[in-house]
Order: sequence, then structure tokens, then C-alpha cells
Amino acid sequence: MAYVVNEKCIKCKYTDCVDVCPVDCFVELEQMLVIDPETCIDCALCVKECPVEAIASDLEKVSQDWILYNKIQSQKGTPITDSKLPLSTAERFSQEPNKKRFLDDFGV
Repeated sequence: MAYVVNEKCIKCKYTDCVDVCPVDCFVELEQMLVIDPETCIDCALCVKECPVEAIASDLEKVSQDWILYNKIQSQKGTPITDSKLPLSTAERFSQEPNKKRFLDDFGV
């Protein structure tokens, strides 16, 4: 089991989760963060830190598309080990539904 970042992170990219991760499993993409499933130790510390509830267990109601997206994109992005300010669009898009339309590379 690994944790997965889902579409709630898109255009927000809060990084509170990064500060509590003991194994640095987060990877930064342009519009969001993803979790490297090979690094994640399933500690769940990050889950409660996300203000938009964008992190879930792959055993919960997480689509296979998001599991695969995290796996693939975690190999392409840049590891992030320190928190940063969220995207300037975070407040405006925090409650936006169906945000995967903003990802050009969601062709999993």
C-alpha cells in the first residue's frame, strides 16, 4: 500500500505534507505534487497535513488512474524535501471539481 496524491492538489500544490514526510517521497510537478510509491512507507503522516485533503491511501477510493499517474510522474518530477508557498491559484482552485482537465499529461 502507498499513499497517492489526487486531483485536489492540482493548481494548489500545498506543501505542508513535505515537512512531515520522514522519507522524502514527494515529487514536485508544475501543477501539483505526487508521491513516489517506491519510497512511501505508508506512515500516513502527510494525510492530515494536506489542507485540501488531496492525499489518500491506494486502498481507499482512489482510482487506478491516480495510482498510475503518481507512479509514472514521480519518476519525471523533482524530489521536494522542503515546503514552499502554495501556487498563487491555490485559494481560488481549492474547491474546484474535476481539476484533472488542467493536466496536459494525464493520459495514463
